[in-house]
Amino acid sequence: MCSSSASLALWTSSWLAGASSPDDVIDAMFEWAPMHLVGAGDATAAEAFGLPHPGYAESIAGLLQAIRATAGTVPQPAVGEETVRLVLPAPGAVTGLPANTDFSRAALNSGQAVTVGTSGCPGIGLVPVVEGPDVLRWTVYSIVVPEHGHREQGLGEAEYEMREAVRGAADALAQMQALPTRTLDGDPRTRIAALMAEAARHRYPAEMSDRAFRVLETADRVAAILTVASGSAPSEAPTATGAAAREELLRPLWAAVRTARTIAVATSIDAALHSA
Repeated sequence: MCSSSASLALWTSSWLAGASSPDDVIDAMFEWAPMHLVGAGDATAAEAFGLPHPGYAESIAGLLQAIRATAGTVPQPAVGEETVRLVLPAPGAVTGLPANTDFSRAALNSGQAVTVGTSGCPGIGLVPVVEGPDVLRWTVYSIVVPEHGHREQGLGEAEYEMREAVRGAADALAQMQALPTRTLDGDPRTRIAALMAEAARHRYPAEMSDRAFRVLETADRVAAILTVASGSAPSEAPTATGAAAREELLRPLWAAVRTARTIAVATSIDAALHSA
């Protein structure tokens, strides 16, 4: 599992569809941190869900209550549109975020978020921030959910692109290793294996398709290789040209990982909600 937001999106959708219990969601989220702090990012969310604002309360139950309350009041989404969506924004890639909002800024800083609601209607946005090894802080924002847009790729295309991305990431790592660098944390293969093991310890809902699982697992592998490649520090201060070249090499591969993850999660959520 790539992030706490992906876990929340998948498990809450399974719960809303009746395939999992609230305890299943809580158990999956506690794998990310034993303590979850929940608060509102604005007065509207605070009043609607009884959340502290400002400040945070130690209770993941408040997060689930906000999701359940919101999902119960929005119109039934059409097939191909999810009530719960994973958002993985990055600089220059902010699809799925409402423009010029506190939620969007927080999601971009975090690199992940979840939205709950139907396109064009009032909903909520949820942003996690790691406070330490044992604490995850969630902020609930009131938002108007952005238009869903057409999903240009399916799982088949995403699976193919991830297979290609594995080769691209391996090539990028080889190019980084060919440069004069100092390795920070030992053998790259050992570091990649450790990152993969960390991702693999998080569970997926049982109803997830084998293909969606393969896409997410391959995306985790590509991300692990890219993380190790990114951590290969130059032995000398990099030039602006060299830094730009490294960024240009890795940026499209990271974009492919984000796309594959959002497609795999979205198709799994859509299948769960419309089979209920």
